[in-house]
Amino acid sequence: MRHTLVKTVSRALLCGLALTGPIGCKDFLEEKAPSNLTPTSFYTIPDHAEAALAAVYDNLRFMGGGAGIFSSNWQLLEALTGTSTTETAQNSDLNNLYGLVHDGNTAHVVNYWNGLYRVIAQANQVLDKVPGINPMPEAQKTKILGEARFLRASAYFTAVQLWGDIPLITKPQTAASEDFMPTRASKEEVYKLIVDDLTTAEKAGLAWMDVSGRVNLAAVKTQLAKVYLTMAGFPLSKGAAYYKLAADKAFEVITYANANPSVINLFSTYEDLHRESTENRLEHLFMLQYNTLVAGNPMDNFYPNFKPVTYNGPGGTGSSVPTSAFYNSYEKGDLRAKDQEGFFYTSYYTNGNGAPFSLGAPYVFKHFNRTANGTAGVAGTRQNNLNVPQIRYAETLLIYAEAQNEVGGPTQEAYNALKRIRDRAKLETPALGTYSQATFREAVWRERWHELAYEQLTWFDMVRLRKVYNEKTNGFDNFVGHVNLSSNQPLQEKHLLLPLPKQEMLNNPSLRPQNPGYPGV
Repeated sequence: MRHTLVKTVSRALLCGLALTGPIGCKDFLEEKAPSNLTPTSFYTIPDHAEAALAAVYDNLRFMGGGAGIFSSNWQLLEALTGTSTTETAQNSDLNNLYGLVHDGNTAHVVNYWNGLYRVIAQANQVLDKVPGINPMPEAQKTKILGEARFLRASAYFTAVQLWGDIPLITKPQTAASEDFMPTRASKEEVYKLIVDDLTTAEKAGLAWMDVSGRVNLAAVKTQLAKVYLTMAGFPLSKGAAYYKLAADKAFEVITYANANPSVINLFSTYEDLHRESTENRLEHLFMLQYNTLVAGNPMDNFYPNFKPVTYNGPGGTGSSVPTSAFYNSYEKGDLRAKDQEGFFYTSYYTNGNGAPFSLGAPYVFKHFNRTANGTAGVAGTRQNNLNVPQIRYAETLLIYAEAQNEVGGPTQEAYNALKRIRDRAKLETPALGTYSQATFREAVWRERWHELAYEQLTWFDMVRLRKVYNEKTNGFDNFVGHVNLSSNQPLQEKHLLLPLPKQEMLNNPSLRPQNPGYPGV
């Protein structure tokens, strides 16, 4: 997608430049300056639709934007979980997240709100303007609209989980719009739009996979399964009917994958999860696209603090590092906890490709790019083009295992899905007959915590389950009262939602009142 979308934008820009060539003064006076593009004058040819969609994809990268010194926006969804801590403690906003004392001024909270609504606004433009482009091949138009619906639905899905009742904006806005100062819609209304968008995207003629990185059918179906799974749990508590919807939708992807294992599958090694050559393939159903020509990979805050693991020598911020308790909670022999073979590393090579040395502690390896940073005897390219995973087939399998168990206890198919995750980790899985519905439920939850760690997903599990993994007991605590070992602070009822950004509430009083437990405006 990186090259495809950049090429599309370039074509559109070149078209604009071509229009500004020499013309007569009389013509200039009579015509509108073609470089002064507006939504009305821009959406006139298919390339404009492609360029507008490219802008939606581009806006997704807000999660990698800066949030003050030594911090990135994505850390919002890691710091709150209790599975990581920080080695720098020089960013007050990040410290507030780790300490569970964040509020409506916290930079990460503000940036996530603004970033998600930028994605929504750009998608609304595409959905509003592209249908009117004529001539344009209908298949191309339908596909673009389907992708835009997936991207809008995904932004709203994140937002409604973070803030609950939120403004529901589905049309481009101007200062003259009736809903320019929108009120907050109910969670039910937001989820209805999300489901409508995703079910429409399912019918958009998308390929099952797309190695360019654009939205594909496997991603749409898995996202829809995840939405149903979330709706089954808290706060909507729709229960069994929605667990079945989630199981059935995830199983559609599994059925296709079983018939087409060279198209969708688990990678054979964990190394493939963070290898540039495997991006947008097999297990990676959807990723945020990064290329240093536009934007480099934004996960550097997982690097250890002042350890020479890259070509830069002693550097890195260490502002998100695993807690020792979470690292030690992996089962003995779990390949995911093995140095440089799984999700962590406890040693590396000096300046990326020199003599091996001990890091003295475990650090997150899941987003480490050997190609860019170097590896044993091989210098790095210094160009971190690694994408950031958003939806993996491993998650599809775990969604199915959890949802199917809730429908009627552990079945052979649900067991097989769980076992595939554990088999890759080189772990033995107890026989199906040894599980009850309750023990299988917690077994799947544990795999979600250990398999999907540090992918900005764990917080959403905590909120929908109202449960948190306890690294010391290997069980699950109620959300309220669970002590995050990163801060030794207990989670409170108010933490189930984020506070609305203070400035948003000042600008738009219709958003009030503030979410419970946080300072008002």
